[in-house]
Amino acid sequence: MRKSFVLLFHIGFWLCYFLLVFITLGLYYRSNHSVPLVMNAFKSIMLFAFIPSSISYFTYYFLLFPRYLQQKKILLSIVYGLLISVGAAIIGYFLIRYFIESGYLIDMDEGGKKGRSTALTVIAVMTIIGLLCGIVALVIKGFITWFNEIKVKEELKEKSHQMEMALVKSQFDPHLLFNTINNIDSLILMDAVKASEYLNKLSDIIRFVLYETKGDAIPLSSEIEYITKYIALQKIRTANENYVQFSVNGTISNKRVAPMVFIPFIENAFKHSTNKKLENAITINLHIKEDSVQLLCENKYDSKQPVQQTSGGLGNQLIEKRLNLIYSGRHKLEINNSDELYSVNLTIPYDQI
Repeated sequence: MRKSFVLLFHIGFWLCYFLLVFITLGLYYRSNHSVPLVMNAFKSIMLFAFIPSSISYFTYYFLLFPRYLQQKKILLSIVYGLLISVGAAIIGYFLIRYFIESGYLIDMDEGGKKGRSTALTVIAVMTIIGLLCGIVALVIKGFITWFNEIKVKEELKEKSHQMEMALVKSQFDPHLLFNTINNIDSLILMDAVKASEYLNKLSDIIRFVLYETKGDAIPLSSEIEYITKYIALQKIRTANENYVQFSVNGTISNKRVAPMVFIPFIENAFKHSTNKKLENAITINLHIKEDSVQLLCENKYDSKQPVQQTSGGLGNQLIEKRLNLIYSGRHKLEINNSDELYSVNLTIPYDQI
């Protein structure tokens, strides 16, 4: 949703809100025509209404919804929502007392005779006002979030064909396929056993792409096996065994992940690593955790050397959109490019598949 429309939502709410405040003031004027008292009531109502409502409204909107309610932490949302509204009411009450003692407002409590009961009543009313404004803020934020998600999904549907074609190209990169076949063909004369082994790996990769990536989720073990074979095929192209370092930390369980989530970043690492003679030019680590799996992928490159472009591969924008579609922002992706080192840090949960 455009920022101008979001701003209109906020302006519309506050216009309606203060319209109700002025209606309340008008009703008070009908029962009391004393100008000083009406002006005092005006200033009191403005403070009384604005302080708890503004604190609750903006805190609910910018903090409570995205950090707790959107993450489905309902109980925490309720508890923190109440604390915010009560806190805003207490702040409002002491500010009003400050203005009364400063002479800016007239004390309507007959010199403070009612004491604690009046204070509790004021705080309770201000808390209710804060809660109501906070609920409205949550509704507005929820509608805007829902609208934006619908818009993103519609855009993704429009680009679905493009993404599918790009994904197919990424999975069947002709550059990789032809080079691998040529390398295996050359290896046959030198080491037929190893050539046969690599040919089986290539066959397994093609079979995996054709038949095992159709569903929404696959076993984590299958994804790791695919990555291992992909890296092995890439190693044929260099005599430096330490060019790539690949490790898996943690216990591979029966968890499931979305297919082909990690491989686009690994493909990019091989594509953009310009010096295959370096030790550890590419470092790929998978950390298997209890509730998530993390990919750390780094590749060194020479900024002065042009990167060879291939026809396959997914662009970062399409990769990120696919991740957002699958995980709805529940993943963590950090991409850094500095000091001739390109790094990707991606963490995805299991239970969102």
